[in-house]
Amino acid sequence: MVEIRQEQEQKVRCLLVGAPDKKSGNPEPQELQSLVRTLDMETAGTVVLTRIEPTPAYGIGTGKAQEIADRAKELSADCIIFDWEIDPSKQRNWEKLSGMPVFDRNEVIIRIFDSRAQTKEASLQVELAKLQYSLPRLSHTYGDMARQRGGAFGNKGSGETQLELDRRQIEDKIVQIKKELAQVAVNRNIQRRQRERTAAATCSLVGYTNAGKSSLLNALTGADVLVENKLFATLDPTTRKCPLSEASSVLMTDTVGFISNLPHTLIDAFKSTLEETVLSDFLLVVVDASDPECKKQYDQVQKVLKEIHAENIPQAIVLNKFDRVKDNIITVSTLNKTFPQAIHASAKTGMGFDQIISVLTENLLGKEWKFEIPMESAPLVELARKNGTIKKEEWLEDRIELTARIPGKFDENGNGTTRTLSLLKEFIK
Repeated sequence: MVEIRQEQEQKVRCLLVGAPDKKSGNPEPQELQSLVRTLDMETAGTVVLTRIEPTPAYGIGTGKAQEIADRAKELSADCIIFDWEIDPSKQRNWEKLSGMPVFDRNEVIIRIFDSRAQTKEASLQVELAKLQYSLPRLSHTYGDMARQRGGAFGNKGSGETQLELDRRQIEDKIVQIKKELAQVAVNRNIQRRQRERTAAATCSLVGYTNAGKSSLLNALTGADVLVENKLFATLDPTTRKCPLSEASSVLMTDTVGFISNLPHTLIDAFKSTLEETVLSDFLLVVVDASDPECKKQYDQVQKVLKEIHAENIPQAIVLNKFDRVKDNIITVSTLNKTFPQAIHASAKTGMGFDQIISVLTENLLGKEWKFEIPMESAPLVELARKNGTIKKEEWLEDRIELTARIPGKFDENGNGTTRTLSLLKEFIK
């Protein structure tokens, strides 16, 4: 019994195969290492290819493929994981050659999402992605299924039920899950419309996974979102009210973390979640300042924002975890040069919070203006109250003196970018 328990508790050892990366000075697949570490797996070794040949059997030369299979056996690895997507036929060839399970980056990410899903929506989204990924891979034959994909990643348990389903059953289940997700999307739209009735501005925290978005949301709003030093700790968007002043606030949303080469099945499945970002009035792009790859991660975030058509939303960069920069190889001068307009912040110490609030106030509530509104235009005061933030209001005999923040600005032709500002333009003192 003790030996069985020890075998079950022993971490799964994996050989990682990285793609050639001429741009990076460090060829190690560090991101893949972080992904497998999140699944509580152990890296037995890494092999980084110098080139990938478009061969039909393995995607690389037969000799190199045999070398990788032999290396995995030599290291007593339990599986081989590739840092790029492998089509089903090549995956089966690799498994026959090595005699062990072979996974790709997409499946690793999907399984991390599966372990993180807690709400009904997240569970449905991940289940849809799993089914769409497994559909062309139903013919996997591992020999001893009891040693392969069990309930948890790599456990020596019984095989996954979904891989034993026939194609029709999976297709029917995909249709059913899509119907359920459609209803969830309807409910989310109802909640969004209810928030819109309050005329509150919205801001989304976006960034690479594990950049500290949830910690920042908790610190700014007093929320209790789960925080872990792991990739994809939270999957569901969480919206909380962030006070900007005594009279105004912004609805701030913590979104799912981005990562390079995010599987399209997950992008499609999490479409309703990503809509929270697309419909925001402002974005805070959170960057882990202590990570040596922060510039590369920032570029990837911008790439994802472009893919979901959110690149034109106004944004500000927040260099989070700035209190840890001194302990890293990154210098402050390097960060200032790379991100010249960024806010230096720390969710742990509160550094930069005043600047974040100031940026949100200016961009979401607008500039502070003083108006002299004649009595015949008094309805404009209600318009300013509805769409802006009134700081001072004084009704005199012939006019109304108003001090308020109104969203929008004037373009090069002097026209207001919002209807409220355009209507109030002629009454500015």
